[in-house]
Amino acid sequence: MSAFDTAKKFFEACDGNAGWDGCKAYVAEGAVFEAQSGALADINTIEAYCEWAKGLGTVIAPGASYTLHSASFDEERNVATFFATYHAKHTGEGGPVPPTGKETNTDYVYSLILDESGKIVKMTKIWNDHWALKELGWA
Repeated sequence: MSAFDTAKKFFEACDGNAGWDGCKAYVAEGAVFEAQSGALADINTIEAYCEWAKGLGTVIAPGASYTLHSASFDEERNVATFFATYHAKHTGEGGPVPPTGKETNTDYVYSLILDESGKIVKMTKIWNDHWALKELGWA
């Protein structure tokens, strides 16, 4: 499997609410996660992010989905990028407030760095969390 195929499978599993169990085959041990967003400030591993994403998509917003707009791979740097829009309506129990019935259509980008063996060693999420949380009625 190519590095880009690995990255695509990870993206589909992660954003398909597979959680860590569905994503770990594509990730190197000790892989790190970064994001400049308050909602994700305490998350620093890909494992923790995968579980956070699963909780968001299956508990807080059942039926959440995404639209993938672009996927690319930089072979020189071994970096995959995915640009998508997450669609969710807060109808499930969980989250910082009771279900609001409000929805968000929030854009985000994943940057995934892969090692020589084709496993993900670093993930960066670029996301305006404040915008999304405000749309959901959480901020």
